[in-house]
Amino acid sequence: MTIPAEQHRASGRRGSLLRAVLAIVVVAGLLAVGLAGTISALNRTVYNAGGFVEQYLDALARGDTVGALAFDGVMPSKTDLAVWGLTDEVAKGLPETLLRASVLSGLDNIELASATATPAADDGTAQTVIFDFDLNGTASSMAFTVERAGSFAGVFNAWTFSTSPLAVLQVSVLHERSFTVNGLSLDTRAHSAADAPATFSTSAAYLAFAPNRYTLEHESAMLTAEKNTVRVTEDGPTAVEVNALPNEAMVSQVQSELNKFLDECATQTVLQPTSCPWGIQIDDRIESTPAWSITAYPTVTLTAGELSFEMVATPGQAHIVVKVQSLFDGDISTRDEDVPFTMGLSAVVQPSGALAIQLH
Repeated sequence: MTIPAEQHRASGRRGSLLRAVLAIVVVAGLLAVGLAGTISALNRTVYNAGGFVEQYLDALARGDTVGALAFDGVMPSKTDLAVWGLTDEVAKGLPETLLRASVLSGLDNIELASATATPAADDGTAQTVIFDFDLNGTASSMAFTVERAGSFAGVFNAWTFSTSPLAVLQVSVLHERSFTVNGLSLDTRAHSAADAPATFSTSAAYLAFAPNRYTLEHESAMLTAEKNTVRVTEDGPTAVEVNALPNEAMVSQVQSELNKFLDECATQTVLQPTSCPWGIQIDDRIESTPAWSITAYPTVTLTAGELSFEMVATPGQAHIVVKVQSLFDGDISTRDEDVPFTMGLSAVVQPSGALAIQLH
């Protein structure tokens, strides 16, 4: 039976349409498979635990503190603070003064060393990630703990730090209250209560980025602390000490004040100068005005005590010249002799920078 030409053409059009639909389905299927493969590959590389931590480290290396702080889990939780063993008093309102780009330095050559599932989650949803890097030219490494935090865009893995990667610098400033860290000047009492009593040594805790290198020091008119550099490559507390000690200017000023005091004592024309560390007893009759002078001043050496810098009892020497008459035979002679003595003192640098000296 002969098929009319119109039916033949319609049949051909249906066949072409079917083939086109099949082609579209095949292409769509291939695209879906490719997209799924791409998503899977991205989740294995960019959006995996290592990739998440690497982005945080890259932000620190660029000095992008806003970006670094935006990562989930960076700011410590109450649980983190408790795990770190910080008391409620220390943990309360930790200053964020050091969370700024100006204190960051020298983080480069960042490379993933390992990423392993934590014992509590061997399905990969929680991992310990270790990165190697150079910190101001020194090879270093740091471990991070992260965990899955759902997904974004419906397909890509999201992560969060299960323990904050930030550090807490617990700074003890001995015999002072101010210090500098990576060039930034800070005062340990800036966040203390207004009525907090003044103390000889002070301390404060600050949130700080890790990994990073921090150099702490103190330099003022009277006190100097040698640089103390710490490389912080772990989260949680890191104790660091700034030991401010008397410098040459302070010792020189104390010596000058001490000498001035002794010189004033020497102006007293009596055998026992009032409130002075020396004197002499003479049983004979005094025939002239006693004349005192200082032949050896005590050499000032200051060491840190509990409440002040101390100079322990240190020897000095005065000299007296006075004419006397013997009560035994009436002979007149001149007493011209050295009179040894010792004295000590305490010194503190007041908040105003003035020096307070207590002789004893």
